[in-house]
Amino acid sequence: MDSTFSNGARPVAHWMISRILSSVMRYRPEHKAEIRRKIVKDASRRVRAEGLGGAAVAAVMRDTGLTHGAFYKHFGSKDELMLESLREAFREIGDTLVGAAERSSNEAAWKGIVKAYLSPEYCEHAERGCPLPALGPELARADKRMRSQIFAELVKYKDRMLPFMPGQRTSDKERAFFVIFSTMVGAVEIARMLPDRAAQEQVLASARNFLLSSF
Repeated sequence: MDSTFSNGARPVAHWMISRILSSVMRYRPEHKAEIRRKIVKDASRRVRAEGLGGAAVAAVMRDTGLTHGAFYKHFGSKDELMLESLREAFREIGDTLVGAAERSSNEAAWKGIVKAYLSPEYCEHAERGCPLPALGPELARADKRMRSQIFAELVKYKDRMLPFMPGQRTSDKERAFFVIFSTMVGAVEIARMLPDRAAQEQVLASARNFLLSSF
């Protein structure tokens, strides 16, 4: 064998193979799923803060550090991203409210949910909260196909909250859910419209006190 190849070319070939393998194996198999989760989470925060129009594909991809063209490697359409964003929003607020309920060891669990939902801090941070007060009117104007999918997410949300609602029978708990959440959603929507913190807190406190004394 030619000694030049043996002694000189072998290190070069080894280096080239290493570079090729490094390029091929740069990303772990789960990398694409992680990127998709990040896009969904960023879009979920943006859409709650700015509305459905705020989650433009270019803006969402820029938040994630990716190009507009990379979007379709992860989603078939913008509607798919919107639905995933709403699902993430319901999951996130659900986790928050379940945590508040489970920490309410000295009072009824539903009261912990009411206090968490109607807190000034929650009101100030729409991007971390329930999508209903943030997006309700826009969701109501979505096309029929989209509304049916949104309704399915709302049912899941209700089912997750139901065990913590006041009442003995399932029908009582469902009625309480709709009364409590309709009141809270409306109160947060109104409070967010007001220009100063004192007025916001007055609306939240009025709704909170009403609910806590109603069941």
